[in-house]
Order: sequence, then C-alpha cells, then structure tokens
Amino acid sequence: MKEIESRFKQQVEKTASLLVMALIIFSCTPKMNPDIQRGSDYNYKPGYPQVRFSSVGSLNENNKASINIAADIVYGSLIYKEDDGKQKADISIDIRAVSQDEENASTESKHYDLDIEKNDPDIVHSQDSFIFKKQLEVSPGNYKVYFTITDNQSEKKITLTDKAYIPNPENNVINLTDVRMFGKDMDDDEPHWYPITTYSVQGHTDSLKFIFQVTNNNAEEPLAINTELIKFKSDQSVARPMYYADYSPSSIEYKGINFDKKTVIAESQRRLIQEGSVFIELKFDSLPRGNYRFQITAAKGGGELYKARDFGVKYKYYPAIQTSRAMARPLIYLMDEGEYEEMMKISDPKKLKQAVDRFWLKHLGNEATAKQVIKKYYKRVVEANKQFSNFKAGWKTDAGMIYILFGPPWYVEKHLNKMIWSFAYNRSDFEYNYFFFQPKMKNAYYPFEHWILERNPDYFNVVYRQRQLWLSGLILQRNV
Repeated sequence: MKEIESRFKQQVEKTASLLVMALIIFSCTPKMNPDIQRGSDYNYKPGYPQVRFSSVGSLNENNKASINIAADIVYGSLIYKEDDGKQKADISIDIRAVSQDEENASTESKHYDLDIEKNDPDIVHSQDSFIFKKQLEVSPGNYKVYFTITDNQSEKKITLTDKAYIPNPENNVINLTDVRMFGKDMDDDEPHWYPITTYSVQGHTDSLKFIFQVTNNNAEEPLAINTELIKFKSDQSVARPMYYADYSPSSIEYKGINFDKKTVIAESQRRLIQEGSVFIELKFDSLPRGNYRFQITAAKGGGELYKARDFGVKYKYYPAIQTSRAMARPLIYLMDEGEYEEMMKISDPKKLKQAVDRFWLKHLGNEATAKQVIKKYYKRVVEANKQFSNFKAGWKTDAGMIYILFGPPWYVEKHLNKMIWSFAYNRSDFEYNYFFFQPKMKNAYYPFEHWILERNPDYFNVVYRQRQLWLSGLILQRNV
C-alpha cells in the first residue's frame, strides 16, 4: 500500500508542476472561442434511467423567445409493469431554466408525468430511445437548464444540465443563436428528422441537418454568413494490450484528437440583405466515422460572431451491439493477434457470425455456459460504450478495455489527471491496481476524458489469467 501511495504521490507532484507551466503558457495565448456546443452523453449509472438531452434557444417568426428541449430516453433503462399484455413505464420529467443574467433573475419550470406503453416484452432490453420534445417560453438571455427524469417504479432519478442562449431582438445588433442538430434514418418505416441531443451520432443516420438563426436589426450593408463542416484527425484504434509499450507522446493515440489537423468537408456563404430574424438550415449526406465540427462565422462591427456544433459519428447501432462485425471486433481482448486478424478478414456477415459462435463454443464447450458468458461479455462492451466514449467508442478506450476484462473497479482514486483502479482489498498488489493518466485534462476546449493506462510487460500474466477466466467460463463465478 505504501509503495502504491508513494508512486501516486510522485506522479501527482510531477503533474502539479507541469500544470503550473501549462497555466503560465496558456495565460500568454489568445483567448479561445467558447461558443462550441457538443451535446450530452449518458450520465451512466446501472439501474437508473439513461437519458441524453439538449437545450437550444431560438426566436419564432414573432420574435418570441423559447428554449427547445429535446431528450433521448433509452427504453431498456426503465422499469416496466405488465398491464393487459402490454409493458408500461411510469416516468416524471422536471425542467428548470435559470437565468444567468444579473438583470433578469427569472426561473421557468415545467413538470410532466408520462406513461410509456409498448406491446413488446423485449422492450426491457432495447437500446432504442423514446424522444421527448418540448418548448419552454422564456425571455431573451442566457440560461442554465436542468433536466431531471424520475422512474416512478424504481424511484431513481438522473439530472443533466445544459446551457441555452436567446438573443434579444430589440437590441440593434447582429446575433447568432445556438445550432440545432437533426438526423434522419432512411431505413425507418417512416423517415423523419429527429433531434440529435448527443455528441455521439449513430452511423445509421443517413442525413444531418443544422438549423440556426441570424438576427440582423441594423442591416445597412449585406451580412455575410460563412459555414464550414470540418473533420478532425482523431484516434479510432482499439486499445493495445496492457503488456505492450506505452504510446509515444507524439502519436495520435496519445493525443486522442488533434484539433489542429483538420479537413474542410464542405463550406458555403450566404449574404443576407433583409432586416429581422432569419432561419438558415443546411443538410449533409451521411458521413463516415470520425469527429466533426459544423461552424458558423459572421462579421460584426469589425469583429466576428462564432457558433459551432461538434459531433462524432460512431458505429451504426451505437452503443448497442447488433451486427456480426460489431460482435467480432471486441474479441480482440480475448484472442491472439493472428487468430483475430483471420477472423476479421471474413467479409460475409453470416460467416463472420458463425466464426464468432465457433470461437466461444470451442473454448466453453457447453452451450448454456457459452450463452451466459457471451451475455456478460457484450453487456460490458455496451456499458463501456456508455461510460467511456469520447472521440471513439468506449469499448476501444483503455478504460473500456479494463472494464470489459475485469468489470467495474472496487475502488477508484482520482487526483488531477491521475487515476487508480483497484480490484482487490490489497491496494499494494501490483496485479490488481492499475494506473491511468490523462495527457491533457478535460476542459472547455478539450472536452474529453482521455485516460491512458500505464502499461507494463509484467501484465502479460495478468491478462493471460483473465482471458482464461473468460474462456473457461469461470468468470461467472468470480468478482473480477
């Protein structure tokens, strides 16, 4: 225990000195623009409702201000009771918008009681979402918005927060509202535009639409509105084994995402002559996996207005695992490299699914045991997606790899950009205490928790034993 504490203390002291240097450097650099939205993701707690939401301010055609609330509530995260052969969930939603302006100390609140009814016994396992949309009428200004969902069956609740801004149409200035983001899936029986409340966008979204509003009450000259869709260079690789060498500080795996390395996918310019409020919308076809930014700039009295919406395109059914390739890819944590590469060469989905089944049955033998182990393994993959996703899917991250192999840690210790996960009461046992660090701490301009495992060749035996627990079925009898 003393050895672990000493090592942790030395790392913290080293980190603190580096942070001081970083702060000095940062204070000498120009202020970066904060007007970038990113959408929420899961505030994941097992047994609690899973929800993601966004709040975006806008003005209607009569210049009335409102906050557009949109939320995705995962069906399978709710508790259901069977009634007349149907599954029914009982939830309550509370929305509170608190003004952040000194001259306008107002608060607007709404309460909703909802019954969600489905004629589907498998709804308890569904990762699909119930879409909740409402408008909250407010005065123009800056707001902090609180969204609370309560499952009245379990009495468990989750609260998320967001910000919203609505420009005042009576001010004789040029302004931009925040960006509203929508997606459409043409494979749906009735394709329609639905609000995207998250940073992560499912890959089955065929089209994206961005809507924003420009208020120009002093249009002596035409106003130029420039938009760009940008893709950033980012790490999409699977976590390397625990016993490999550490990542090089110059590598994209270490940096995670490089906002300086970007490619402009599309750009446009509009010139607005009329006064008043104008809605502008732009649409884009489906995008490959990666991390993007839709940004808007407009000239304003010698300066520049700026708004942006960041997002990442993930796997088609993210965070769920529903295709043969999605089932095969996380097996890298249980397979030798050669065996894994051979499996991933299979392009036919049916044959790949058969190969995945053969892998499990070859090791586990008993079909009943195999079903239990498979369920446990992929449940952890989905949970890793919900807890650790950032610029890439959560199962690919170092934290996701450890979570899948070993499960949730018994103890978590964090300080600055250092973290220890412990899987034993003995906190000095090297084989059950894992160190992580963040090369760059999460902030407004780097909004990701990018935890990197401190690798060690001595972990080879640790990984080997853990794999054997999974491949023998003994994992069902173990806490780790």
